[in-house]
Amino acid sequence: MNLRRDVFQAIADPTRRAILLLVATQSMTAGAIAANFDSARPTVSRHLQILTECELLAQEPHGREIYYQLNLLKVKEIADFIEPFRQLWDDRFNKLEALMKQYEPKK
Repeated sequence: MNLRRDVFQAIADPTRRAILLLVATQSMTAGAIAANFDSARPTVSRHLQILTECELLAQEPHGREIYYQLNLLKVKEIADFIEPFRQLWDDRFNKLEALMKQYEPKK
């Protein structure tokens, strides 16, 4: 059975977010990633599987090792989706700040 994973459910987990931060700067093997966590290696492997299914991580074989790297195209797709919401909230906070300045006591 091939489950379609939701990217936002995947990044909701703090361990998976930490994995994404680890591989953001360099490709790493599953063992190198697992060494950064107190979890059992199979647990980290499951997180890697979920991130790979969501296409947030890409696998790159090098000999007997598989290196995981961030899929920048997928990350950009997520950032592009979130951007209008960020702008909306920035505008709202800017309006609130301007309104609050009107009510500040004069010095």
